[in-house]
Amino acid sequence: MEGQEKQIAIITASAADAKALADLFIGHITAHPEYISHGEIQMGVGVGAVQGDRFITCPAPDARERWMRYILSEMSNDAIAHVWKAVDAQGTLMGFCVADIEGNEDCPFGMVGDVLVNPQCRGIGLGNTLLQTAIDWLRSKGIQEIYLESGKDNHGAHRFFEKRGFIHVSEMYRLTQ
Repeated sequence: MEGQEKQIAIITASAADAKALADLFIGHITAHPEYISHGEIQMGVGVGAVQGDRFITCPAPDARERWMRYILSEMSNDAIAHVWKAVDAQGTLMGFCVADIEGNEDCPFGMVGDVLVNPQCRGIGLGNTLLQTAIDWLRSKGIQEIYLESGKDNHGAHRFFEKRGFIHVSEMYRLTQ
């Protein structure tokens, strides 16, 4: 409604939320395969193929099942991973974010695995709030080095991350023969 601010809460997601998170995630990578990064390909959620001189991605046939295993695993150990959801006053899922701690005890680093906002909820700063929530959680765990990954053609996300202080640090390649 015009003139009224939408109340939004960022809260810890639970296993009961996994299906709704999967619906949002799978719907998004189906409509926007450029979101698929090497992380999704490595875990089997996405697949890629060379077409001419381009590497084209799409969801794997069993993407939902694989992603459900991933997200439930992320939810199972708050010491090293966390999943948040953004909901409005009616409990409608507006987006989510995933972060985890990787590396070893001598050199741990944070990884923001996903920041995904429902397309109808974009433009109100929700992605920024979710990303900052993940950064704050990682910092509360003593993590200073924080990374994220993004699909190679997900240019809108690249600009979003760069505006928030992330820099491009490497390229990922895959052997195709």
